[in-house]
Amino acid sequence: MVWNCAPSVIGSLPHTDPARAVDLIIDSLRTIPTWPQLPNLGFRENMYAQYARYLPGAQIDEARKKIRVDLSSYDPEDIYMRIVSEDVDSFSLPEDSFAGFHELMSRELPGSVRAIKGQVTGPLSMGLQLTDQNDRPVLYDEAYAEIIRKCLNLMARWQERELLKKCSTAITFLDEPYLSMMGTPFASVCPDDVRTWIADVKGGLEGLTGIHCCANTDWPFVMSLDIDFLSFDAYDYGYTMLLYPEEVQRYLEDGGSLAWGLVPNSEEKLGKENVDTLVASMESMLSSLASKGVDAELLARQSIITPQCGLSGLSEDSAGHVLQLLTGVSDALAAKLSLERP
Repeated sequence: MVWNCAPSVIGSLPHTDPARAVDLIIDSLRTIPTWPQLPNLGFRENMYAQYARYLPGAQIDEARKKIRVDLSSYDPEDIYMRIVSEDVDSFSLPEDSFAGFHELMSRELPGSVRAIKGQVTGPLSMGLQLTDQNDRPVLYDEAYAEIIRKCLNLMARWQERELLKKCSTAITFLDEPYLSMMGTPFASVCPDDVRTWIADVKGGLEGLTGIHCCANTDWPFVMSLDIDFLSFDAYDYGYTMLLYPEEVQRYLEDGGSLAWGLVPNSEEKLGKENVDTLVASMESMLSSLASKGVDAELLARQSIITPQCGLSGLSEDSAGHVLQLLTGVSDALAAKLSLERP
C-alpha cells in the first residue's frame, strides 16, 4: 500500500488520563491513529502485564513490577479448551488494563484515516520477560511457550476484529524488543524457531501486520517473516538498514513497508533536533539507499514516520512536542518528495 511518509506512533504515551492521550492521537495522527498504551496508569498497562492477562499461573506483582509463572502448579485445562475451540471472545482486551484501547474505540475517527494501528507483545519478548518459579524465562518451557503464543494470537485476533469495526484497514504490530538479543547468550533461540513463533501469533489475522524492534538486529531475517511493516529505530540505528539495499528493495517490491523511527523519544535528544534536522537526516538515508539501487519513489511511497519507540518516559508536554515534530517532518517530507496526501 501507499503511505507516503504518513506519521504514526509505536504505542505508549505518558498520560494518566486516557481521554487526553486519545485527544492527542486523534488531533495529530489523522492517517494512521494508534490506541495508546498507558503504563503510567499502573503496571497492568505495561505491555507484558497486558498480554499476560489470560496466561494460566501468571502472577502479576504490581508493587515489584514483575510477572512470574509457577510452572509446577498451574492448571492448563481451561486455557487449552478455549485455545482449541478458538474462543476469541474470551480473549478480549479488558478495560482495566487497556484503557487507551477502549477510549479510542469510543471515539469517532477523522474521515482522513486510512488505517488504524494496534499492537501486541511479541512471543520472543514475552517468553523471555516472564520468568518461572526458578527465575528462568518461560520461553524455554516448550508447553508453556506454546500457551503464550496461542494466547497472544487470540488476543490479537479479538483486537483486530474490533479495530476493523472502526476502519476497513487494521495494522497489528508485534512489539519485539528482544529480537535484538537473538543469537546471543541472553536469547539462545534459533531463527527457525522465531519464524515459527511469529507465524503462530500472526495466524488468522486478516489485516496488515508488522514487527517493531527498537535496537539493531538481523534486518534481512525480519524482512523475511511475511510482515507488511518493519518498524525500527532510524534515529540511532538507521545506518544499519543502509547495509542491506538489495534486501530492502526486494522487501519493498514484495509489498512491504518501512516504519522509520526518526523522531527521538528522550528529553536530551529532543533538545538537539527540529523539523529541518530530522528531515535532513531522513533525506540522507533515503538518498543513501537510492544510490545503492533502491527505487527511491517506491521507498518514499512505502514508508511511514514514527518516534524511535514508545513515549511513556517523557512528560506529557514533551510527548506533545514529539507529535508536533512527527507531523511536521511528515508534512515536510511529503512536500519535498512530491507525495500526495489525503
